[in-house]
Amino acid sequence: MHEKQCDTVAAEKNYKIVQDISNFAETEAQRQEFDHQRPIEISKSPYPEWKYGEGVPDNGASLVQRHHEIDPYHPDRPMINNYRLLVSGIAPRPVGFLSTVNKEGQKNLSPFSYFQVVDHDPPMFIVGFSSRPGRVKDTYRNLKETGECVINTVSENMIEAVNATSIDAPYGVSEWEISGLHEAPSTTVTPPRVAESVFNIEGKVIDIKEFHDHQKPGMSIAATVLIKATRFWVKEGTANSDYSHIDLEKLRPVGQLGGVSYGRISSTFERPRKKWDEEVPNSELLVSLDKTRSK
Repeated sequence: MHEKQCDTVAAEKNYKIVQDISNFAETEAQRQEFDHQRPIEISKSPYPEWKYGEGVPDNGASLVQRHHEIDPYHPDRPMINNYRLLVSGIAPRPVGFLSTVNKEGQKNLSPFSYFQVVDHDPPMFIVGFSSRPGRVKDTYRNLKETGECVINTVSENMIEAVNATSIDAPYGVSEWEISGLHEAPSTTVTPPRVAESVFNIEGKVIDIKEFHDHQKPGMSIAATVLIKATRFWVKEGTANSDYSHIDLEKLRPVGQLGGVSYGRISSTFERPRKKWDEEVPNSELLVSLDKTRSK
């Protein structure tokens, strides 16, 4: 066995990101049924009478417990602990559901945990590819080869099909067929859109950053990819007349949590962003701060 193959085998033994959940079917059978008709409620905010300078109005309860310092690079800290800490602590996270093609035109469909919109003018998105045993993920290779993708939103009714695309299928097996999701044509890029998604974003790669300084034997390179949107698609009947706002009840987004958990939106509240000049006259604290600023 070659040295690289040996390194990959050793890396696979230590790679524990994919959790082995035994007897999950039996566990889930004991849970209540998913309510597809449950409306998204709008409540008051947690503290509607909050005033400037009050912090968290819990009588100091949130300050009692001390923080524990962690060095993510400490030689005695397993990588898997950083992964579990981040996905459970930075939550919920949107599902980055990307469709891509390679230079031969073979299609790929895959969900990603490290994904976010980072700007609106121009519309920009970022996708993170973590290090893994062996070769890089097909999506990353495709983005490097063709520089194109479609970002597809994930709604509650899609989650089973979307989750199925994360299976470790052999190279060449189509995630489109595994999931049963349907293709829709794109305009500015080659990869197809997911027809079931409420919102699709065609995009092109404008920058890739690889982290060679963190690469380990047997593991692929970690990287982030910056994507610029080239076209939006919104399902008719899910947005307002000028397509500037998608109805949350129609989108029904799913968020990723820690472990194998997902979350749905069951309740929301609203907090308008305040304007300094309008708020200063109503707050003694802001008046005093404004006077200090003016000196």
